[in-house]
Amino acid sequence: MKIVACVAVGILGLTTSVLAADQNLNLEAVNKAEWTPKEGRGREVDPVLVKAQVLLDRARFSPGVIDGHNGDNLQNAIKAFEKERGLKPDGTIDEEVWAKLKEASSDPVVTEYTIRDEDVKGPFVTIPDKLEDQARLDRLGYSSPEELLAERFHMDADLLKAMNPGKSFDKAGTSITVANVEAKSGPEKPEKAGKIEIIKKEHVLRVLTKDGALVAVYPASIGSEEKPAPSGSHKVRAVAPNPNYTYNPDYAFKGVKAKEKFEIKPGPNNPVGSTWIDLSVESFGIHGTPDPEKVGKSHSQGCVRLTNWDVEELSKMVEKGTPVEFID
Repeated sequence: MKIVACVAVGILGLTTSVLAADQNLNLEAVNKAEWTPKEGRGREVDPVLVKAQVLLDRARFSPGVIDGHNGDNLQNAIKAFEKERGLKPDGTIDEEVWAKLKEASSDPVVTEYTIRDEDVKGPFVTIPDKLEDQARLDRLGYSSPEELLAERFHMDADLLKAMNPGKSFDKAGTSITVANVEAKSGPEKPEKAGKIEIIKKEHVLRVLTKDGALVAVYPASIGSEEKPAPSGSHKVRAVAPNPNYTYNPDYAFKGVKAKEKFEIKPGPNNPVGSTWIDLSVESFGIHGTPDPEKVGKSHSQGCVRLTNWDVEELSKMVEKGTPVEFID
């Protein structure tokens, strides 16, 4: 399967993480964090929002990257959670929402993890900005143990560093604090998807059972004004883990001068990430990304882009023929 098109082209209100040096982000503080009324939670990382994001992630109402900030992805995840729990879907945390989130899972939201030999052995690679230069690499692997660990635990790299001041991520045996995302709420293996809905305006992808019950919600980057995503009903044709990426000069991406097709090898930093879900629209699919922090905040070249961990989970729910509906 050749995968073409689909890379990020612009950023919609992407906010740089701002971490307060004196922010209390140790394991005990985050696990014991409790919601209280607070006017417009600030730009610093908020332990309450870290906790909320982990609880939402476990319940498959994905906030995207766990970063402790209150952004659109978190608000959309809260809205979906509120609607599914029969609450007013306003995208804000209040006492009732907080209680429902805590009911969903009782496991600690952050935990200790000991870095293993396989986490640091690499090989790690420097990823060039230009696609033509990426095509010269044998594999688009992780650029560092820090990036590998941040992605494994669905975390923003800045948050990972802030929760582990002075820690080295390239030494096996080092104990670090990470988001406890592996303690999923409900069944560890999600139900098979009866239908996928892609809500363009809200920048979300919804997974439903054949009976219409909600299985999961993921933030997504969906098309652009120049290359809008399709409308209407389509189907899944195939799933490709660790895909190659083929650039077609017909797409004339900005900054790419190549006049002939070229191929980029697989890896988590491949332009379409770690997984490609092929749809019944030529050269169009649902895929991962090398830039998880931009999901839901940037355009794609018409495709639907999720974080690598979300698209990997989604790939286990779909099969050939699963209906996919784009809702304008």
